[in-house]
Amino acid sequence: MFDPKPTRYPFPEQTDRHYLKLKMDRKIIFDEDYPYIDNSKWFLFKRAMARIAMLVAAFPVCTVRMGLKIRGKENRKKYRDILSGGFVSVSNHVHMWDSLAVMKALYFRKPAVIVWDKNVNGENGTLIRLVGGIPIPVESFRAMHVFNHTVNEYLKSGNWVHICAEGSMWEYYMPVRPFKQGTFYIAYRAGVPVLPIGFSYREPKGIYKLVRSQALFTLNIGEPLFFRKDLPKNEAIEDMTVRAHRAVCELCGIDPDRNLYPPVFNDSRRVDYYTTEYGTEK
Repeated sequence: MFDPKPTRYPFPEQTDRHYLKLKMDRKIIFDEDYPYIDNSKWFLFKRAMARIAMLVAAFPVCTVRMGLKIRGKENRKKYRDILSGGFVSVSNHVHMWDSLAVMKALYFRKPAVIVWDKNVNGENGTLIRLVGGIPIPVESFRAMHVFNHTVNEYLKSGNWVHICAEGSMWEYYMPVRPFKQGTFYIAYRAGVPVLPIGFSYREPKGIYKLVRSQALFTLNIGEPLFFRKDLPKNEAIEDMTVRAHRAVCELCGIDPDRNLYPPVFNDSRRVDYYTTEYGTEK
């Protein structure tokens, strides 16, 4: 099992924090009037064009850029009928393009991807929206209520929502960070299963080694997980959080009992297991 052990990225002390600095702020307000899922004809037309561009160009480029391999493809067909009723997929978040890789792996469905609101307000915000990005609102409780209702109805209509349950992207980081329970609240409320997906790494070889790639990626598709109906709501959500985290660890080739982090986020802090210096080029 290959561990890139990156030092160039300034991983924050808290495991759900972001370190990317965006170059633009489009100053969009994500309030109760914002169309979290835009069903206007013009937007749907643009999204259809973006979908074609993804299939023709973005997916092949993503494959080459990440050195992407996909395992567990048999689960797409095996559980297709179950997934057709709607589901939430969860994964570790370890590359700028890993959500695009998930879309390629499950190409037969068009997802909504829950994203950091600042990403939608940033320089790539238009593209993020066109490929399915839905910003998490922080403006008000009313906005969050509208967001939750919209996503809930979307899932109940048989659609797919992808969420990076760690809460932020840490590039090329191997341990699976704690999962935030809000991810599984969304799935529980809609009554849909959770599909675990794990990104693991391979050591660069050939041309990738020559161009000094940090690592190559393998996307591993797991089997859907179902909520226990014999548990009260909060216990069922916590149980799913734990099981999904363990499943992602296993898909990444990590023994869940030896992973550095607990499964459930609780103000969790970074574990410095290979360095204490981040944001360097060493």
